[in-house]
Amino acid sequence: MSPDVGELDEEAFEGVMGESPDEALALLADLTAATDPELRRLARQLAGRIVVELSQRADVRGRGIGKMRSMRMGDTMADVDLDASVDAVVGLASGMPVDREELRVREWSKPTTAMCLVVDRSGSMGGEPLATAALAAAAVASREPNDYSVVMFSNESVVVKSQDAFRESADVVDRVLSLRGFGTTDLAGALRAAREQLDRSHATHKVAVLLSDCRATNKDEAAVAAVGFDDLLVVAPATDADEARNFAESVGARFAKVSGPSDIPAAFAALLD
Repeated sequence: MSPDVGELDEEAFEGVMGESPDEALALLADLTAATDPELRRLARQLAGRIVVELSQRADVRGRGIGKMRSMRMGDTMADVDLDASVDAVVGLASGMPVDREELRVREWSKPTTAMCLVVDRSGSMGGEPLATAALAAAAVASREPNDYSVVMFSNESVVVKSQDAFRESADVVDRVLSLRGFGTTDLAGALRAAREQLDRSHATHKVAVLLSDCRATNKDEAAVAAVGFDDLLVVAPATDADEARNFAESVGARFAKVSGPSDIPAAFAALLD
C-alpha cells in the first residue's frame, strides 16, 4: 500500500478492502500515525473519506418512535380529541359559540434526537480499535448530523466534537484518528461528560452510545453516572465483551458487540431501530 516514501497506493488499498475490509481499515488506521508526514497526511485523508462513505452507504438512521399527542386546534385540520375537548363540544351542541382554541386535536409527532458517542481510548488505541472508533464517529454524524457530540476518554475526557458546534464529518473522523490510547478507564467521568454535552441539546430524546470494554476503574461511580439517559447503548469488541455486557445489564442499557470496524453500521442500525 505504501510502495515508496510519502506514497499511498489507493488501488492496492481498494484490493485489500474488497478481500478483507477490517484488515484494510486497521492497516489504514495504523498508517495515520506513520513517521513519514506525507504518508500520514495521505492516510488520514483516505481514511476520512472511506469511513464517511461506509457510514453513508449503511442505513444507521433508525426510524424513531412516533407518539400521539394532544394539542390546541389552531389552524390544523387534524382529528378532534373528543376526550380533551368535551366541554367545548358540549357547548357547541348547546348552540353556544366555541373558540377554536378550546378544541383539542390529536396528531402523530416524532421526537427529535440528540446523540453523544463516547469512545474508550484507554490502553492500546490503533489498528482495528481506532478504525472502529472512526467509523462509529462517522455513523453517529450520519445519523444525527445536526445534533451530536463525540467524547473520547481514558483517565480524562476529551471533547472531539461538542453538541452545539458544527464540524464536517471528515473533520471529526480526522480528529478521532489523531488521538492515541493511554491511561486508565474513567468511565464515570466519560458518562458525566456525555451528559454535559447532551444537556446542551433541545432534542426530546437524548442517546449516549458507549464504545468500550467497560473495564472501569470506578465501577460503582460508573453505574451511578449511567442512570438518567433516555437511552444508553453499549458497543464492545467481540473478543472482550463480558464486562461490557454485564455493565449494560446492570444499568439497563442496550448492548451489542462488534468483531471489527465493518460491523459498526449494522450494530448501530440494530440499536437505533
